[in-house]
Amino acid sequence: MIRAHLEDTVSVWNPHYQTLIEKLEQVQKRATKLVVTIKKLHCEERLRRLKLPTLKYRRIRGDVIELYKIFMLKYDSDITLKTIGKCTQRQYDTRNRRFALQQSHIQYDMRKFIFPNRIIPLWNSLPDYVVSSPTLNTFKTRLDRFWENQEVRYNWKADILYTKSRVDVLITVF
Repeated sequence: MIRAHLEDTVSVWNPHYQTLIEKLEQVQKRATKLVVTIKKLHCEERLRRLKLPTLKYRRIRGDVIELYKIFMLKYDSDITLKTIGKCTQRQYDTRNRRFALQQSHIQYDMRKFIFPNRIIPLWNSLPDYVVSSPTLNTFKTRLDRFWENQEVRYNWKADILYTKSRVDVLITVF
C-alpha cells in the first residue's frame, strides 16, 4: 500500500538529488526490517531475499515503460508530442537501430532531469528485441530479463549501466 504512494506519477516527479533518493529508500529499508527472520541482514541482502527491487530501480523501470506506452500510442498523440518534446522517432538510423530517439540539446540545468532527457540515453541502449515487443507485458518481461543483473536492482546507490549498443546485442543474440 505504501509503495503505490511512493511510485505514483514517477514519470513526472523523479528525484535526482541523492538526499531525496535516500529518504525514499529509507521507507523501504525500514519496511524490510519488519520481517523478523531477516531483520539483522544488510539492506541489500534483505531486498534480495524478499525479491524486492529498490525504489530507484522501479522508478527507472517505470520511466522506460511509460516511454514504451508513448511509442505504442497508448495515450492521446497530442499529449505525447508535448511530453517527448523535440525528441523524434527515427526508423533505422545509420546503425540499423529501430525506435531510436534523438535527444534535444540541453541549455539549462533545470531541463536536465525532465522525463525525455533522463530516459532517452537509457532507451537507446536497449536492444531491438526489447523495444519492439508486441505487447506491454512482453516488453516488461523482456526488459526485466535484460536488466536482471543490474546492480541498481538491489543497491540504490548504484546507477543503471548502459549496456552494449543494440547492434552488438543483436549480433550476440543471433
